[in-house]
Amino acid sequence: MNLRGIVAVSGRPGLFKLVGQNKVGYILEGLDAQKLKVVANITNTKLASLEDITVYGEDEEIKLVDVFTKISVKGSTPDTKADSATLRAYFNEVAPGHDEDKVYASDMKKIIGWYNIIKDLPLFTEETPDTQGTPAEVKLSEEKAAADKKQKATGAKASNSKVSTKTSAPAKKASMTSKKGV
Repeated sequence: MNLRGIVAVSGRPGLFKLVGQNKVGYILEGLDAQKLKVVANITNTKLASLEDITVYGEDEEIKLVDVFTKISVKGSTPDTKADSATLRAYFNEVAPGHDEDKVYASDMKKIIGWYNIIKDLPLFTEETPDTQGTPAEVKLSEEKAAADKKQKATGAKASNSKVSTKTSAPAKKASMTSKKGV
């Protein structure tokens, strides 16, 4: 399951795909049918990558990817408007060992809602790539590496051309006379 680049934004419902970043903020594309593009301000918006989210556990934290995998194996999800006892029983099956004191009904509803959004997307069935970072971060690092290679290549050419100009002709002396001829 590839959740790289999928983020939840504080204060906004739904999930977004991180498309890029500019100096104002992050460029996000909604995963719903509208495909709305949004610029989230860097200074006051908090993004949470689904790849990094974990659920509180009694012994150790449970990765969200593992919870999504168990939900997909189970096949069905309860209605998010169901009572908290139904949600708790379902969550005990898909996330055994979660801390019942720290994981609230609202958290369970949010996780089930996120699953319902991404279950039909193609990224749900593809494997996670081995590269580190989101697709936008990987693209930016590749562009930076290409720019560094280009700079090194032009830097080598420039240093070669400087060497050849020094040996080709001596520098001219500046004339100390003024235009008036005085």
